[in-house]
Amino acid sequence: MSFLFGGGRAQPSSAEKIAAAETELDVVSDMYNRLTASCAKKCIPNDYREGDLNKGESVCLDRCVAKFFEVNIKVSEKMQGEAAQKQQGQGGFGGFGM
Repeated sequence: MSFLFGGGRAQPSSAEKIAAAETELDVVSDMYNRLTASCAKKCIPNDYREGDLNKGESVCLDRCVAKFFEVNIKVSEKMQGEAAQKQQGQGGFGGFGM
């Protein structure tokens, strides 16, 4: 009955888990840096007039972040779909795609 609880497949080692976590952190950090750079460039003028964001800047940033995540999700879904199709295409005939 161990196959019911994941006993049939190899568990990742601690080093593999750490490497996966580091990779995920790099991806999230890169996305955050691109998001802040892109939205700040679009929404916040170079000559600061106030210490706080005004209403227009706040609305612009809110919309920019929402669009950024919407596009990011769509791209991720598209890439996952293509990867699944590619994997299915290689499933038959020994993985040679014939």
